Amino acid sequence: MTIKILAFDGSGRAGSVNHKVVQQVSHAVKAVDVTVTEINLHDFNLPLYDLADEIEHGLPDNVKKLKELFRSHHAFIIGSPEHNGTMTAQLKNAIDWVSRKEEHETPMSGFKGKVVGLVSASPGKMGGLRGIYQLNTVLFGLGCIVLPEIVSVGFSNDAFDDVGALKHEHDKKAVAHLATRLAKVTTAVNG
Repeated sequence: MTIKILAFDGSGRAGSVNHKVVQQVSHAVKAVDVTVTEINLHDFNLPLYDLADEIEHGLPDNVKKLKELFRSHHAFIIGSPEHNGTMTAQLKNAIDWVSRKEEHETPMSGFKGKVVGLVSASPGKMGGLRGIYQLNTVLFGLGCIVLPEIVSVGFSNDAFDDVGALKHEHDKKAVAHLATRLAKVTTAVNG
């Protein structure tokens, strides 16, 4: 069986530092023979989640497309920018939409049993860890298997070279370690 990993970040900006870290882990995990699908949440143009609107109109088509991507992958690489000590509104909104159950599916089918590797980057020394901890709590509550290995790139303004690759050896090692663990755990969970 080919392991499929969905990779995205909560920024939506293609040049964001969190997008760059997600790409680094994606490239590293591809080297251990898994399939990675990189998406940009911004491309789905998700409305703000509203239960009353969902009851009246059902799930928008773009939400259904995103839900199918979550359901059809075994694991996720998620980059979480930190906004005011937590994940971005865009990322939380996507999670809220994907968590909504349709008649033909089991509850939380986009999350239960999915292995997750979390990454973050920020200009500060903590590298976005406060947002990662909040995201970890949400994903754990949805039934994900969140790996304890977290890639957190601090002082991100000086962490990447001109082509978007990480410059510092400790960051490169963290990325390689997360990629290896993500592939191994996902393979073990999915037999």
